[in-house]
Amino acid sequence: MRTAFTADQIRGAEHVLMARLPEGTLMQRAAAGLAAVCADLLGRVYGRRVVLLVGSGDNGGDALYAGERLARRGAWAGAVLAGSKTHEAGLAALRQAGGRVVDGSALDAADLIIDGLVGIGVAGALREPYARLAEDANAARAPIVAVDVPSGVDASSGRVQGAAVRAKVTVTMGACKTGLLVDPGASRTGTVELVDIGLGPYLPDPDVTALTRDDVAGLLPRPGNESDKYRRGVLGVAAGSDLFTGAAVLAVGGALRAGAGMVRYAGPGAPVTQVRSHWPEAVVTELRRPSIEDVGRVQAWVLGPGLGTGDWAHELAAEVLASDVPVLIDADGLTLVAGDRGLLRRTAPVLITPHAGELARLTGADRADIEADRLAHARAAAAELGVTVLLKGSTTVVAESAGPVRVNATGTSWLSTGGTGDVLSGIAGALLAQGLSCYDAASCGAYLHGLAGRLAAEGAPLTAADVATSVPAAIRAVTGGHVR
Repeated sequence: MRTAFTADQIRGAEHVLMARLPEGTLMQRAAAGLAAVCADLLGRVYGRRVVLLVGSGDNGGDALYAGERLARRGAWAGAVLAGSKTHEAGLAALRQAGGRVVDGSALDAADLIIDGLVGIGVAGALREPYARLAEDANAARAPIVAVDVPSGVDASSGRVQGAAVRAKVTVTMGACKTGLLVDPGASRTGTVELVDIGLGPYLPDPDVTALTRDDVAGLLPRPGNESDKYRRGVLGVAAGSDLFTGAAVLAVGGALRAGAGMVRYAGPGAPVTQVRSHWPEAVVTELRRPSIEDVGRVQAWVLGPGLGTGDWAHELAAEVLASDVPVLIDADGLTLVAGDRGLLRRTAPVLITPHAGELARLTGADRADIEADRLAHARAAAAELGVTVLLKGSTTVVAESAGPVRVNATGTSWLSTGGTGDVLSGIAGALLAQGLSCYDAASCGAYLHGLAGRLAAEGAPLTAADVATSVPAAIRAVTGGHVR
């Protein structure tokens, strides 16, 4: 499992470790790791032009000492001093190795840029001249290596307020920072390289985690010799309407492909016809009235995709939410709940799967604010509503009222097409029916959904049906060890 920490958590661990080591030891460890990554990126160090963007803090010192190491290997190293003060020992070491102080025009001829403008202790928008230098670096042709976090990215949240460096590689010291895994910051980090400086024993419980393939493989239910369709989990799906028949087809398909032992679909006439046609494996109940009494026993429900938001849908949602099994609420179900929060007064678990706009309707927050700080709003919604939140988007996050937020590391931008959320609901719902908690079902569902999207896309457009079709391949990749 990958772990990430806030700036305060990192600083606390550093404070304890620095008290046990000679002064400057951590900076030298960081500089050595940074220089090694830069050398690998350059390929040939001798004669290459490296420009250091140096701020007032320790990140500037890391950059200066890394520049010294590269200069001693024959690189041309020039430092742009942006801060009101400079790490004097680091600057002296750079000069002694043949480096020099330059102005921002040196960026145009650089082969590599090291971003040491600001570190994890800085929040909010970059001030001048930092903002201008960040934009100039982004405009240069050379790749950028960020020290710890790209300047302009909040290390604890991923929030970006104004100019921010877009790094090819981020060399982070001691432990991964939360903001490197969560958009909008994650989109500016490039590849994350971790340098071990000895913080491990002093770190607290993580702020954020990301499941790996092995984690997911360990959580996924697998049928045993005694399994039958009932023991493997029966999922109820209340989705679709005469207007939106495809949502029902996609949700049922996602559930079947994700290993549910049985899927019981309940809905009105038009989607019933479509589900029967596409998925003869599903047990279908046509609802003449908004009641689930004739559907049969299930272990979990998926509620909402394409259901509509009228009185009929509201009555059906109330019936489903009055049951004693876990319920995943998506799409129109979220709109219904936003209009009647009393529907969430239940003792059984609830998993909601909103995008930012749907979460805004549920909580009253501004959509742009949610997009800017996904972690905080997902956490707040989980605590306020008493549910597990899977917040969809460029970074999918899973939050409960306690414990670390999980972020999903799989996926592709090709998944941003109609119907893929319905497939995700089916996948996560199937995992709920098979006995996973909301937290694990959401996390594993997002992982498989993202991986299925990657397998289906192969760098080209896809449809939601393609994603559903690729779910078994994603499961095989996870359990068989063949993730691409």
